[in-house]
Amino acid sequence: MAGARHAKADTLALRLRLLSSSCRLFFPEAPVKIVRGQGQYLYDEQGAEYIDCINNVAHVGHCHPLVVQAAHEQNQVLNTNSRYLHDNIVDYAQRLSKTLPEKLCVFYFLNSGSEANDLALRLARQYTGHQDVVVLEHAYHGHLSSLIDISPYKFQHLDGQKEWVHVAPLPDTYRGPYREDHPDPAVAYANEVKRVVSSAREKGRKIAAFFAESLPSVGGQIIPPAGYFSHVAQHIRRAGGLFVADEIQVGFGRVGKHFWAFQLQGEDFIPDIVTMGKSIGNGHPVACVATTQAVSRAFESTGVEYFNTFGGSPVSCAVGLAVLDVLEKEQLQAHASYVGSFLMELLQQQKEKHPIIGDVRGVGLFIGVDLVKDESTRTPATEEADYLVSRLKENCILLSTDGPGRNILKFKPPMCFNRDNARHVVAMLDAILTDMEEKLRSCETLRLQA
Repeated sequence: MAGARHAKADTLALRLRLLSSSCRLFFPEAPVKIVRGQGQYLYDEQGAEYIDCINNVAHVGHCHPLVVQAAHEQNQVLNTNSRYLHDNIVDYAQRLSKTLPEKLCVFYFLNSGSEANDLALRLARQYTGHQDVVVLEHAYHGHLSSLIDISPYKFQHLDGQKEWVHVAPLPDTYRGPYREDHPDPAVAYANEVKRVVSSAREKGRKIAAFFAESLPSVGGQIIPPAGYFSHVAQHIRRAGGLFVADEIQVGFGRVGKHFWAFQLQGEDFIPDIVTMGKSIGNGHPVACVATTQAVSRAFESTGVEYFNTFGGSPVSCAVGLAVLDVLEKEQLQAHASYVGSFLMELLQQQKEKHPIIGDVRGVGLFIGVDLVKDESTRTPATEEADYLVSRLKENCILLSTDGPGRNILKFKPPMCFNRDNARHVVAMLDAILTDMEEKLRSCETLRLQA
């Protein structure tokens, strides 16, 4: 439906009355009512055009015509569950297999990233016969009960850490214990995982899996040092566990240099399980787990069928195939590398100009801008980040914050985000930061005069 059926105030009132307050909105003080999307742009009920820097779900662009067409055409023919023999599911699995290391050759299709990570947990436990999981600080792997238990981002505010969950330091070379001046942060952070595993084993615990986002997002747009995953995998596998790479936020060419973010860690690193979601369906509910024959056979040995009513449906797989087609035809992986490098360069220039920008980090179209109150202490500039996001929204740029201090400006736009968008966003960021600095100087002058 192209337009809005309710006045904005009425829509908000209905939402407040009918939906839980835990289902939060972006910009809650002044919500944006979005009625249409196209490419990297969103449009409100008044027709105002916003540059979308948030939506990594609309991976190849909002309402991409080829993806919409694929869903529409398959919907007109058939949409049923995956227990019937159909070409789409095998064609899709075959296409995905060509993007992954050869050993990751068995696929399970689901509806969401949360379902994918829950299945990955089941696979790991069945294969290893172990129960325990090692995760990273501030990690988020989904909203199912099983995943909240392995997501410090969530469980620290709820029932706390379960005895079978073990938390290792985030491999953050800007804020963590081993920083940019450390001679080998990859080994140092991996040794922290080794320490956590050893401590667990001393207590009689057995490790089933290590879960990590290939690029931790909620943790603050973190780029783990190259080689870190390989060293961690050695420690985890020696303990009898599997390595699960969560690609739900960062897969499908977003990093530019590679199709999968785990490939940034080097050719010698191959996870045991890869989970996918969000971008895989460009907004359609599709997710996937890829694993090895050995892990799959262990799961099959239970004799219990794995079945997902909507996972792998003809429409979902048609959508997934269309997303892969668009990525290839429009060369969006190379585009992410090209535009992402350009955006990083512009943001680095702003870092030199504005002391509030403590760090700019990223790869492809996955970028974080770390705002700090003080360059030496690196204290998170949380309030300033909130203000900046609000001001950007007023200027029709949708951006959000993340990280433990909610001070990281996170860029995860649709892959069609372009150089002109980058110039405009950074120019507006510069203008707002300059205005903030001028106001602070005026306040300081008045204080001194008083």
